[in-house]
Amino acid sequence: MKVKATTKDGKMTIYLAGELDHNAAREAMFEIERQIDEKLPRDCVIDMSGLAFMDSSGIAVILKTYKRMHESGGRLWVENVPKQPMRVLDAAGIERIIRITILSE
Repeated sequence: MKVKATTKDGKMTIYLAGELDHNAAREAMFEIERQIDEKLPRDCVIDMSGLAFMDSSGIAVILKTYKRMHESGGRLWVENVPKQPMRVLDAAGIERIIRITILSE
């Protein structure tokens, strides 16, 4: 699992690549929290275009990031979600809380 973050004009984009499973989720959340604490973004985007696989642990990562941004008055959305991770997000009903865009193929 790779986590990369860029920040420009108060907007942080977090790029996730690889497989987001139980073991990778802890590491990813640690890095995401570190980046948010360091940069204090107004808006945060999780770009999932590099994800090959995600299980329910990815839902926890998204919800924890959402909570962190919400507590600081910021916003979060998820972009470029591939088919398999989108099935996991659909099953959980995450779109009722967080805006999600699908990766166009």
